[in-house]
Amino acid sequence: MKQNSQLSDVLHVLLHMAEGEGPATSEALAAAMQTNPVVLRRLMGGLRDAGFVVSAKGHGGGWLLSCDMDRITLGDVYQALGAPPLVSLGFREDRPTCLVAQAVNDALAGAAQEAEALLLKRFGAVTLATLSADFHRRMVRHQAAGHATHHHLKEHTT
Repeated sequence: MKQNSQLSDVLHVLLHMAEGEGPATSEALAAAMQTNPVVLRRLMGGLRDAGFVVSAKGHGGGWLLSCDMDRITLGDVYQALGAPPLVSLGFREDRPTCLVAQAVNDALAGAAQEAEALLLKRFGAVTLATLSADFHRRMVRHQAAGHATHHHLKEHTT
């Protein structure tokens, strides 16, 4: 089963937007996510509704961050995406009559709920500014080691 990477994808493009100079087109952002611009616009709509990004149509238009990165947490972005499942465990039976299956399901469901609560707490403590600072530290180390950098949105489209 394919994992849902929307949160990771959107965080990736938000950091590219923060590094960019001016609006980023849906096409450029979609290329960074390796997806279709329609999919990108659907995801960005939730961020726009939450007040994190704005979009402008027409020549020179595109997407821009609309608030400071230190005001947006991973939890905020997660909620803006519709709060997709963070932990997905399948159960052999959804409503088992077998007492063993009931015990297994309860144990797994309880552990999944605890894990999700811990993830959400951590997501609330990490801002886009935190991610950006981490990116910049990594870029400095990468450049100091003599490696070429890869951090521009246009590098995803070439």
